[in-house]
Amino acid sequence: MYLPLILDGGLSNALELEGADLNHHLWSAKLLMDQPELIERVHYNYLKAGARCLITSSYQATIDGFIKAGKTREESIDLLRKTTSLAVNAKERFLKEFPDEKVFIAGSIGPYGAFLADGSEYRGDYNKSKQELIDFHQERFSTIDTTAVDYLACETIPSFEEVKAIAHLLKSAQHKGWISCSCQDGFLLNDGTPIRDVAEYLKGQPHVYAFGVNCTKPEYISSLIKEIRKTNEEIGIVVYPNSGQVYHTDTKTWSGISDPKHCGRMAQEWIDNGATIVGGCCQMGYAHIKAIYESIIKK
Repeated sequence: MYLPLILDGGLSNALELEGADLNHHLWSAKLLMDQPELIERVHYNYLKAGARCLITSSYQATIDGFIKAGKTREESIDLLRKTTSLAVNAKERFLKEFPDEKVFIAGSIGPYGAFLADGSEYRGDYNKSKQELIDFHQERFSTIDTTAVDYLACETIPSFEEVKAIAHLLKSAQHKGWISCSCQDGFLLNDGTPIRDVAEYLKGQPHVYAFGVNCTKPEYISSLIKEIRKTNEEIGIVVYPNSGQVYHTDTKTWSGISDPKHCGRMAQEWIDNGATIVGGCCQMGYAHIKAIYESIIKK
């Protein structure tokens, strides 16, 4: 993997620019059933903007969620595999135009809270044991792991207990993965665990390729990187914050403003502090990724 590696940006905000209606318990995963071409288009557009690692559209895609939407188990598994196929299609299209580039695909593993679709991935308060979380993630984890991904992106993990469950599953996975947590400030996960404690726990676990933060306010990122490095100097660090806007779980909408012009400067600061993989999450779009690319690669 080339470092620093640039990830894509938020999937849902890019899909909404394409006219998608995401007001559904499956969120962006709903489009796997009725408008998959929009997902592939967004993947391709992010590559054109400068991303070199696509995160699949499986964040909110779970077998139980698809079954709840009326699909059979077999259809649900096929839809889950489709998330990788769409990213592969976009990658192949891009590489036909730019054959000297290198593109990676990371299979998204969202938290238990994403399945609940009640905003609990921003709180981590679902009171599940490590074993219960392992049981929840196991089938989806195994399904995505057997597709043509390069890495597993275990993202927006809000609690230490869920980090432990994910790390356990990665031990027996075909692919290495990163674990990125959602944090409430520059020091703590959303469940209140100091991020340095999590970094300490992940020492000596080679199946965890990188550790870091996503779906967190940009102003907290540098502090969080420094906290990780206080107890773990070896692990790669992945950061892809949101735009700093506020998400309203009742209406599933965002408020606030964001300026892509700042992204390049912030990304360079994160890299200077030790980040090896950078990108954007919610409400970070094509312009943000382009700014990061131009700052890091074309400087």
